[in-house]
Amino acid sequence: MRPGTGPGGVAPADLGKALASLADAAAGVDELLAALPEPSARTHEQRAEAAAALDAARDLRTRFMDRYADEVYDRLTDGRTAFLRIGELAEAAAGEFPGLVPAADRLAEDRARPQAAKEGHEIDQGIFLRGVLRSPVAGPHLLDAMLRPTPRALRLLPRFTGTGLIETGSVRLERRDGVAHLTMVRDDCLNAEDERQVDDMETAVDLALLDPSVRAGVLRGGEMTHPRYKGRRVFSAGINLKSLHAGDISLVGFLLRRELGYIAKLVRGVLTGEEGSWRARTVEKPWVAAVDTFAIGGGAQLLLVFDHVVAASDAYLSLPAAKEGIVPGASNLRLGRVAGPRLARQVVLGGRRIQAAEPDARLLVDEVVEPAEVGAAAERAAEALKGPAVVPNRRMLNLAEEPVEAFRAYMAEFALQQVLRLYAEDVIEKAGRFGGGA
Repeated sequence: MRPGTGPGGVAPADLGKALASLADAAAGVDELLAALPEPSARTHEQRAEAAAALDAARDLRTRFMDRYADEVYDRLTDGRTAFLRIGELAEAAAGEFPGLVPAADRLAEDRARPQAAKEGHEIDQGIFLRGVLRSPVAGPHLLDAMLRPTPRALRLLPRFTGTGLIETGSVRLERRDGVAHLTMVRDDCLNAEDERQVDDMETAVDLALLDPSVRAGVLRGGEMTHPRYKGRRVFSAGINLKSLHAGDISLVGFLLRRELGYIAKLVRGVLTGEEGSWRARTVEKPWVAAVDTFAIGGGAQLLLVFDHVVAASDAYLSLPAAKEGIVPGASNLRLGRVAGPRLARQVVLGGRRIQAAEPDARLLVDEVVEPAEVGAAAERAAEALKGPAVVPNRRMLNLAEEPVEAFRAYMAEFALQQVLRLYAEDVIEKAGRFGGGA
């Protein structure tokens, strides 16, 4: 390190000058937007003027993060001694680096509006988080922060280890014979995911991983009260389009937390050890998915990280990413590896629906059974995965199939591409059309 420079070899004066330019640019954009009507009431010319100003400021933010990501992250995490989750990190950045990411009041203003009427301040969060995740220094530390158990799970752990039962608003978690049974119980919306369900799922996954009595986990959908599927079990209808239309699906609280939180923990476990320990730093367990009726969108995405998938013979799987207009999580990283590049393109780009009974489904599903036998088949699979050599072998399989660095690189670009799609006109139009349904 050169004398007079920070940990990344950057002179403090250079960083300070860049921050001042960034703050000035952000203030100019804020003044312009404040002088314009609300986004939905702007003329074509006013929208073009706002877009040009926002683009210029975002170019500046991108260059800033390309150069100073490590210095920014070190300051926010006290030299990487504090583990901040993505929401905490973005909030801290807003206070420490004015103009880099939107402040809480700006985000609150946008959050109160339906998706079509928002300004799109979350795009600046996407630029910031892409810069952090791109860094080979800051990015791995942030991934580790997201693998740590949530405070909510730690509070509930004594109750779960004692009683073997936790019920949240959207998930029922029950331990039976060393198996954690996670049942998604959003019966009104076909287990369509929103921020509430993501929070409940991460809590349940943490508890299952942290409880030493649990040796395997099973995820299944519960019985529905939705008129069309009343009394039937449904795995998941994917993203909650009604919540998306209302503006309640956020980049940080849903889209990124879901991928870097509970889904990453299903793959890599919950982080409990300290860096430098010779023992494994994570607690991992094998997982079984049991699919009744259908797994659409985010539901199908989940299947790609499970160790064993059981499906009813009348079930189907689909990833209608092109139809919805968004990026299907980390499926573009995983589906081609699991099913091959041609089938992956047919499913993601063409919207192909895979019936559980057709031959190609065997690339995504391990067992196809009669609908009445799904539960029993899932329990048998979980029992078979309790062996002591299963965890180290799944760890090595996951390491070979999806190296952490490949996942980090993918999620860095996902952070920006997904938020851009969230505010794209076609997505807003489609969300409005589907907004009244599950």
